[in-house]
Amino acid sequence: MTAPTPATPASPGGLTLLADIGGTNTRVALAQDGRMRPETIRRFANAGRPALEPILAEYIAATEVGPLAGACIAAAGPVEEGRAVMTNLSWVIEAGSVAGVTRAARVALLNDLQAQGHALGHIAEDHMSLLVPGPVRPGPMLVVGLGTGVNAAPVHGRGAARIVPSSECGHVNLPVRDAEDLALMRFVEDLLRARGEVAHCSVEEVLSGRGLGHLGAFAAHRAGRAPFADSSAVLSALGAGDPVAGEAARLYTRTLAQFLGDQALSHLPQGGIYLIGGMARAMAPHLARYGFEAAFRAPRRVDLLARDFAIRVVEDDYAALTGCAAYLQARGRE
Repeated sequence: MTAPTPATPASPGGLTLLADIGGTNTRVALAQDGRMRPETIRRFANAGRPALEPILAEYIAATEVGPLAGACIAAAGPVEEGRAVMTNLSWVIEAGSVAGVTRAARVALLNDLQAQGHALGHIAEDHMSLLVPGPVRPGPMLVVGLGTGVNAAPVHGRGAARIVPSSECGHVNLPVRDAEDLALMRFVEDLLRARGEVAHCSVEEVLSGRGLGHLGAFAAHRAGRAPFADSSAVLSALGAGDPVAGEAARLYTRTLAQFLGDQALSHLPQGGIYLIGGMARAMAPHLARYGFEAAFRAPRRVDLLARDFAIRVVEDDYAALTGCAAYLQARGRE
């Protein structure tokens, strides 16, 4: 990406810095009076970087930015008491350190999924696509992140009253309903154990970026074929019509539908379910082929899943930055 446009002069009350830190990349931008400025976005690869602060310092120098009213950092990991611990990256982010490098008047740290939740209502309709039709009523929404990691959280309220609780539910147990699910769970546990990792097959180990690779390895093992190199290879083979990649996609679709069904019954998101992240966008074109809607609306004792909860994919790669800007603007009015 080209270098960001230098910031135009602004009063300290209006200019804020935004950062969205994933497992692979960090996106940084500026916002003016609560609106993210797309021309200021710059993407940095995290590999080889010791911490976030040098990235922010480099960005600030490139933009020639002056006084900042605030900074909001969205981190892919748990956030507690002004401290974020990245889940898929060896960084720890402290609000005080961010304040030191940005000289921002106030600093907010959010979980990246919380930032996505604060973006809902600020994303244009043409940046979303409908996966499962359904009624949309006033009430909670559910934001679901499918990317380097997996997470989901309810979204309550609007403006300064909006609440997006922190969550790490991507690490809940894989839904196991039959012998195939059980075999998949054991297979993934064995893969993790062989790598020296914790042998726990969570939802993230199947629905994240590397999770699709796990599904591809499982499908290839059952077909007596060599495993795919990684999830990118599975996606390429899926696009070429490979039947083993198609089996991995079927398993992905089935697991995602079950996970979303469980989350929908937990939170009753009458305002809709919103899928975000690179895996959501990559898999969205394939889900209908493998019966996603029918699997999501499969009968349960209550009939809510049979009739409620529209599901959309957010196709805006910078929605977390929009959410950071909205959060700072709303909190500034308190």
